[in-house]
Amino acid sequence: MKVVIADDEPLARDRLRQLLAAQPGVQLVAEAGDGREALQACALHDADLVLLDIAMPGIDGLEAARHLAAFEPRPAVVFCTAYDAHALSAFEAAAVDYLVKPVRPERLHAALDRARTFIAGRGRALAADGASAGRSRSHLCARLRGSLRLIPIEDVHYLQAEEKYVVVHHARGEDLVEESLKSLEEEFAGHFVRIHRNCLVARHEFVELRRDAEGHVHAILRHGKQPLEVSRRCVAQLRETIRHL
Repeated sequence: MKVVIADDEPLARDRLRQLLAAQPGVQLVAEAGDGREALQACALHDADLVLLDIAMPGIDGLEAARHLAAFEPRPAVVFCTAYDAHALSAFEAAAVDYLVKPVRPERLHAALDRARTFIAGRGRALAADGASAGRSRSHLCARLRGSLRLIPIEDVHYLQAEEKYVVVHHARGEDLVEESLKSLEEEFAGHFVRIHRNCLVARHEFVELRRDAEGHVHAILRHGKQPLEVSRRCVAQLRETIRHL
């Protein structure tokens, strides 16, 4: 079982490293100091399990877990934290176990057993539930040939479905994410507006709606290279939304 340790405290990582060394069938493949590094390590090493601290700078453990829920195959997540007040949030994020620091060897052993059970089944339904639970993420995660790119939500101009992917048009270009447009619409309902069955647009991007000679309505965006078609069923609600921006 390939394991990644993610904790911003070097001493905490040292303790987990020592405890893992005494566990059979475990290979420590990487250590990370924050959520971003943890995601990069999991993408690079195809980790089976992440021992994940919650309170870390930047992308914290809870948000990192929501990104990991979209990985295929999805790694098991075990939270390791000094604060048991986070337990409910941890299980909403579909963690397989929750360890309170200082981690005891027998509790780590039990958590590894739970992780092995999860890995054997790779609970896909649980992954989907975990991805939608809790507050919305601050970034989208695009996987790129063994690495990944984290895209701040505030940098996204619009999202467009394309076969089994969604194309993210953002301030630095375009990337693909393996998530459904419907799930993104539900998670970021306050940020994006649907203009078509295959397109969501950031609220701050709208400039105007324009009707062409054939009666088709298009959305003009601040950063769009070209107008985007608005479906007839979305026009009335979109006009109302823009009126209150």
